[in-house]
Amino acid sequence: MITTQVSNPSLSEAEGGVNLKALRPNIVQSIRAFRVPALQAAAQDAGQHFLYANLAQATTKQEVLEIVARSFLFPKHFGKNFDALRDCLTDMIAGAGRQPGFVIVLEQLPMTQRFDKEARETLLDVFRDAADFWYEQGVDFRVFYSFL
Repeated sequence: MITTQVSNPSLSEAEGGVNLKALRPNIVQSIRAFRVPALQAAAQDAGQHFLYANLAQATTKQEVLEIVARSFLFPKHFGKNFDALRDCLTDMIAGAGRQPGFVIVLEQLPMTQRFDKEARETLLDVFRDAADFWYEQGVDFRVFYSFL
């Protein structure tokens, strides 16, 4: 299982925990009331991969993609463009064998002139496409994001 943040003990829903079964299996949504440690604990409890990228230091598309690639442990040959991101999130991972599911957090997406609304929407569309891909495979793929 891939986990890109230090594990925390499980949290009950009363303690701010997350019940993944109550969420659609293929969702890309704002993190809203969820807390990152609770999402990580829920992924761990469900035996799913937890992928986390903090994008607070990014100001451009290249920096966003570089941080995502480094945080998600993509191969060094990752092309740092949206098509390559889509391929890594779908075909490359699918080629590694059966997957248990994913909980992904993209924290502090930048809102800068060099990573504008269109770039943010394109990035989120890539994750929506990946969610659709994994849904067709019968694999949960949930993405939560926040803006800087």
